[in-house]
Amino acid sequence: MCWILNCVTLSAIFCLTADLQAGDFNVTENDDEIRLSTPLLEAAIRKRGYVTGVYRQTFLDKKTGFRDAGFGLDIADWIMEPGSDKSYRSKLDPELVYRYGNPYHGKGQKRSIEGPQICTQAKVLKPEVIHGKDFVAVKQTFQYRTAAPGKKTGSVWTQWLVFPNNTRYFISMDRIDAVNSSDAMFLRLDMPGHIRHKQGDTFSQVYLSYHGKIPAKKFAENFAPDEKFDYRRDRNKMPQRFIRGYQLRDPMTGKTGPWLAGMTLDPSVVHEAWCHQRNYVCMIEEFGGRPIKAGESFSAAFIVGYFDSIDEMNKVYDRYKGHTGLEVTKDGWRLTK
Repeated sequence: MCWILNCVTLSAIFCLTADLQAGDFNVTENDDEIRLSTPLLEAAIRKRGYVTGVYRQTFLDKKTGFRDAGFGLDIADWIMEPGSDKSYRSKLDPELVYRYGNPYHGKGQKRSIEGPQICTQAKVLKPEVIHGKDFVAVKQTFQYRTAAPGKKTGSVWTQWLVFPNNTRYFISMDRIDAVNSSDAMFLRLDMPGHIRHKQGDTFSQVYLSYHGKIPAKKFAENFAPDEKFDYRRDRNKMPQRFIRGYQLRDPMTGKTGPWLAGMTLDPSVVHEAWCHQRNYVCMIEEFGGRPIKAGESFSAAFIVGYFDSIDEMNKVYDRYKGHTGLEVTKDGWRLTK
């Protein structure tokens, strides 16, 4: 299913702060961030510092008053592939070195093709805002500037975030336009995002559609990503729906909140998905992992937001399933294959 809505592109406004209002939306933009408000949500997208996706603790569910409990939502990292970088680590930018055989990364051999890690090292992005009658969208791009020996720099990451005015979720897409070839290139990101907690005080349970419900107490002690709850396309049966989320809990009162879930709308694009404890619950997802040639692209589309039940998640998933792309122009937005 594809949805199309009318929209207009906002021109750049060269002043310290720009306030943009239309209908039920309020968008405030300054040198550091974009803040947006719909009837059901609030969110911020950073331009400086820790960038990509929705900034931590700014994603507000107006229905319940709960916010995300992690470091941000749909946060982008490196372009990677299977294999080891041990033989050429001395030639790598330190930020590209990938160490495995440890509790953080597990035993799986992987290596970076291009970097840096966008969220922590890009430092500055220049998002573009699209403001339509019934939605606000934000486009972000970054051109990778470091690479492994024998690889080129210059692949482009593109992210779209679309916020409809009548939903408690946003639609997103991450795409890589590659300048290198690989037998199994993938992009690593946080989906929906990590969970910061102290002995499960911020969440009551996790839901993985390929595993089921997991109580918070299972994350009381650290464990490696390949010890528990790990999904790999080459090992696990592909689920009908690829949904990962956690049920929020108020750390002060213990009150149970809504589910915050991330849905990958085409399960077949997921290469691997972690859900492990490393002083926080780490919800890394890697998509792609298939042969690609220089000049080609690959992408994944997602739904990220708040839900009252798993049944509601399933219904929303089925409304959008099967897509990997998201296009936004002055004439509208649509999910694509």
